[in-house]
Amino acid sequence: MQPRDDSLPLGRPHSVAEDAYALAIGCILLVIGLMFLKAAGLVTGGVAGIALLLSYRLPIPAGVLFTLINIPFFAFAHKAMGAKFAVKSLLVNCGIALFSAVSRLSINVVDVHPAFAALVGGTVIGLGILVLARHQAGVGGTGVITLWLQNTRGWNAGRTQIAIDVVILAISIPVISGPQLGWSALSAAAISLILIAWHRPGRYIGH
Repeated sequence: MQPRDDSLPLGRPHSVAEDAYALAIGCILLVIGLMFLKAAGLVTGGVAGIALLLSYRLPIPAGVLFTLINIPFFAFAHKAMGAKFAVKSLLVNCGIALFSAVSRLSINVVDVHPAFAALVGGTVIGLGILVLARHQAGVGGTGVITLWLQNTRGWNAGRTQIAIDVVILAISIPVISGPQLGWSALSAAAISLILIAWHRPGRYIGH
């Protein structure tokens, strides 16, 4: 058994470089997930689902809509989660808009099975949210609310997100077909399961 290095204290805060790298990775994962879902004509939970719904009616990339929808939530993030969280979340949304615009010039997903899009797209988005949460950042919107409820009231972020997602999916019924709604629900479950499994207090020693 390899001895523990006591010179490295548990819970050592992340450096600025580590935070910046994590935020970039989180943005990339979210954009990739959105691309799969959009290519399959699906929606999902949270602000991502609202952005996808609007993207089917407006000639604006889902990533850009994602950022625009989140603007009103930054004030709440500043008040409820602190200035550091709010600033990081703002940077994340700018990054999502940037990577989304760049992706349109770099890749075009034209054919993807909805089952693959739901499972892989939802899982990738969930992992992106998890990466951001580990570095005290969020994607805004409902994510800010669920993280705030977990920090202040102990509500599991994944389960709270599922309740919110049910409402968002219900709103999407007039826009997408029945099969698409079913696959969209699967994508929302994939996102929430990542948070339920791994976003728990005490499971991570970083700050």
